[in-house]
Amino acid sequence: MGPREIRRPHGADSERRQRVVSGGARVPGARDHRDRRRAGGVRVSLEGVATRVGPEAVVVTAERELIVLSSAVVGGGFARARSVLNVHVPKNFLCADAAGAVADAARRLGVPAPWVGLLTGAWTERAEMATAEADDVRALVVATVGLSNPSAAGLSPRAEPLPATINTIAVLDADPEPAALVNLVMTLTEVKTDVLRTAGVRCDDGRPATGTSSDAIVVAATARGPRCRYGGPLTALGWAAASATRVALETGVRRWIADHHAVQGGASA
Repeated sequence: MGPREIRRPHGADSERRQRVVSGGARVPGARDHRDRRRAGGVRVSLEGVATRVGPEAVVVTAERELIVLSSAVVGGGFARARSVLNVHVPKNFLCADAAGAVADAARRLGVPAPWVGLLTGAWTERAEMATAEADDVRALVVATVGLSNPSAAGLSPRAEPLPATINTIAVLDADPEPAALVNLVMTLTEVKTDVLRTAGVRCDDGRPATGTSSDAIVVAATARGPRCRYGGPLTALGWAAASATRVALETGVRRWIADHHAVQGGASA
């Protein structure tokens, strides 16, 4: 899907130009929206922020510390970090070993500290990436998608945590207040649930899935650019993050469903 420009149809917001750029293998540059690549598979996605995708991990690295709010298994909560890691582990991985697994991956990959770390049983080399802009706010989202353990919040029975299957990392070139970061977590969770509903993802008992049993999210900001008090879906901050998240998750969900239907079809043939 190529770039598209969207205008709000009425009011003062009609003057805002909003742009979404998507792609699993292509990440546009911060200024010219063209793919920028460095040696070693590193992609420059926002000014001063680089993304690396491979079979061992997804790594987002910033030249300066990012302000981060996350549900990360290592370093979660409010933090400052140079790097965000989403590390691939086997599906039977014991989450009690999370800190060691993330630290080992960070060392092998030469990831600068401080960092926050996620774990996933999904294939990290299949991470989906998208960028979006609203006013002066630019968003980059990198998501890994696995749907092997769908759940409905408040309805599905309790279970032991497994490596997260839908991990979403959103980096905003903006200066949000702490409450706006919390607001962003809400906004992006709404997007995830709507993407799953639209795709028809259901739990084993037939109920619509609201997520999987161990999803994780990271929202991070460069602390430069416009100061943002809110992060709801109709703000520039929320719109940019939500639009990029929707593109990345829609692509990832479609790909996962297609891959697993193909495997099932091959097995039955």
